[in-house]
Amino acid sequence: MKRLFPLLAVMAVLASPVAAQNAGQIGRAQSGASCAGCNLFQADFSNRELKSKNFAGARLRQADLSLGSFNRTSFAGGDLRDLNGFGALFSNANFAKANLTNATFVGAYLEGANFSGANLTGVNFSGAEMSSARGLTQAQLDGACGDRETQLPRGLRIPVC
Repeated sequence: MKRLFPLLAVMAVLASPVAAQNAGQIGRAQSGASCAGCNLFQADFSNRELKSKNFAGARLRQADLSLGSFNRTSFAGGDLRDLNGFGALFSNANFAKANLTNATFVGAYLEGANFSGANLTGVNFSGAEMSSARGLTQAQLDGACGDRETQLPRGLRIPVC
C-alpha cells in the first residue's frame, strides 16, 4: 500500500488541468478585442477577421487560426506552440520572440511578417508565401520545413517536410 500512494500522487498531478484556457478572455478576443498577455489556450479563431489586434505575450498554444485574417496583428513574445495557421492571412504580423514550435502555416500568407528571434522549431511552412518576411535567419529555417511552393526571402532555404 505504501508504494501505491506515490503512484497515485503522480497520477493526480498528471491528470490535473495545467493553465486551462480563460473562457472570458477568449470570448472577448473572438469578438474583436485585443488581448495582450491573455490565456487563449486552444481558442478557436478559425475563419475570423482580427486585423491590427494586440496578442503580444498571449498564450495561444494549440489555438486554431486557420483561414482567418490577422494582418498587422502582434503575437510578439507569445506562446504559439502547436498553433494551426493553415491558409490564414498574417500580412505584416509580428511574431518577434514568439515560440512557434510545431505550428503549422501551410498555405499561409506571411508577407512582411516579423520573425525576429522567434522559435521556429518544427514549424511547417509548406506552400506559405513569405518572400518579404522580416527577421528570418537560416538557423531558424533549418529547424522548420516547407516544400517547393514555399516562397522565402532571397538567399534563404528551408528543408523539405
